[in-house]
Amino acid sequence: QVQLVESGGGLVQAGGSLRLSCVASGSIFTFNTMAWYRQAPGKQRELVAAITNGGSTNYADSVKGRFTISRDNAKNTVNLQMNSLKPEDTAVYYCNAQVAVIRTYTYWGQGTQVTVSS
Repeated sequence: QVQLVESGGGLVQAGGSLRLSCVASGSIFTFNTMAWYRQAPGKQRELVAAITNGGSTNYADSVKGRFTISRDNAKNTVNLQMNSLKPEDTAVYYCNAQVAVIRTYTYWGQGTQVTVSS
């Protein structure tokens, strides 16, 4: 049973920083892609940043230059360093992991709240 457990959310003032971490367990395969998504109240869940097991990254335009995604394949962890936070970054942030073995399996964490006050 694959489990993703996030940590690091909280309340921060605009301009501040937070670091989210996600630890994945239960998979005997290396995750092809690990990512962070977020969902604000009344909005659809959106991709924030993704990273492949080779280290290639992809960011939403709204976070480019402010957020940095990283991963440690040996520890099955993915982190999201968030700097220069804005009130519009307020959302529940979800860790996501995908592994392709014959077909693609997708896993989600339970989410962690990030609130940025103005």
